[in-house]
Amino acid sequence: MKTITAEPYLDIHCGLGEGPFWEENKNVLRFVDIMNKSIWYVDLTVGPASARHHEYEYSIGVTCDLEGVEDKILFGGKHGVGVAEKHSSKYRYIQRFWTPEEVEKGNEERMRANDGAIDSQGRFWVSAFNDPSITKLEPVGVLFRLDTDGSFHRMVEGLTIPNGTSWSLDDKTMYFTDSGAQTIYAYDFDAATGNISNKRVFFRVEEEGCAPDGHAMDVEGNIWVAIWGGWKVVRVNPEGKVTAEIKVPTRCPTCAVIAGEDIYITSEADPEVDKYPESKRYSGGVFKAYIGIPGKRPNKARVPIGRK
Repeated sequence: MKTITAEPYLDIHCGLGEGPFWEENKNVLRFVDIMNKSIWYVDLTVGPASARHHEYEYSIGVTCDLEGVEDKILFGGKHGVGVAEKHSSKYRYIQRFWTPEEVEKGNEERMRANDGAIDSQGRFWVSAFNDPSITKLEPVGVLFRLDTDGSFHRMVEGLTIPNGTSWSLDDKTMYFTDSGAQTIYAYDFDAATGNISNKRVFFRVEEEGCAPDGHAMDVEGNIWVAIWGGWKVVRVNPEGKVTAEIKVPTRCPTCAVIAGEDIYITSEADPEVDKYPESKRYSGGVFKAYIGIPGKRPNKARVPIGRK
């Protein structure tokens, strides 16, 4: 099995670095720090010195690009789906997660967005779950789907830590992580309707204290999965077998994105740093490794965003 070593790229100590995204046309790496309610931007042509960030009132868990819109991004945030300016901290919600009854029960305070992705038709799949910084984790998480006509759907419920989402190269399979179950599931995917069915286990992490987190897909259909708690990212082939490993110099990598033929990996501040002191130095940093293969291009959102 091939082994690669990732090197520190950004030594910034995020509380919870997540959602890395490559803006290919500008060669910019974008990612969020959920705990510090920030979105970071780095010009990869310039390097780490170009890193800048915007801070927000509430946490943002994931961002995506919008079809035909250059100065704004779509996001899954604390209370729902919104649009944020790229060059400021301005934002607005376009779709709230919860019904009035659920708001009364405290969902807006207790829960937040975590991860998401855009499918081939431009729909936004985004999840929400119990915010572990506020309350204990319970199987109350939901995977939502925002359609191109503005309709909003609950696709999967009863999740503990909903996470990475992607689609196979032939667009017939959706891969979805529930980190709480230590599992990436596969679903049959109907691109025309957005329906999913035939849930089954695609990849499972058996090591105690470890879980699959976010992932990136390459042009050969492999997914590069961050193994939270495992000091590594693994390449999983379309048959669900590990074929390569990237060693990361901190215990809790969270997600990866492929930019060109390099991979960039975000991480979380180690919650058990007293137990794993060797994890502290680069905890919450961003890492880089050469993998020699391009990533599958991300889809752009085609959902209605209202006023320009």
